[in-house]
Amino acid sequence: MAAKKVLNVGTKVRNFSLQDQNQHIFQLSGCQGKKVLLSFHPLAWTPVCAKQMQSLEKSNKVFKKLNTVAVGISVDSVPSKSAWAKSLKISQTSLLADFWPHGDVAKAYGIFREEGFSERANIIIDQNGCIAFKKIYPIAQLPDIDEIIEQLKIL
Repeated sequence: MAAKKVLNVGTKVRNFSLQDQNQHIFQLSGCQGKKVLLSFHPLAWTPVCAKQMQSLEKSNKVFKKLNTVAVGISVDSVPSKSAWAKSLKISQTSLLADFWPHGDVAKAYGIFREEGFSERANIIIDQNGCIAFKKIYPIAQLPDIDEIIEQLKIL
């Protein structure tokens, strides 16, 4: 398999549209003038992914103060995301379904794994639509939300 090309800091990103757990369409281009945190997680219904998405939900007010839209993204379907969000009591954070074409957004960012899901990663898009921060984590590691908030404060 050829090495995947992970997008670098400074790269202008393309727009994408994905459905969230409520069947609303999220468009990256609809966030102009705001920072966007793309929090990729491998699969719903797994313990580390659940904690990662709950950390986004708990930090929702902080993200708003920092002019940031935070979303979770995985290859799971909309019905799965919907049931999972309800089970986790997530109501303020959009959980996006990168379901079809399968992993298309993760592939565009160079973080789709051959097993059929994305890396665990946080990518911050700045107000100009460019990658300002990226970090790929070991699959079993919970990302440090405080580190992400500090990065957002710097931008």
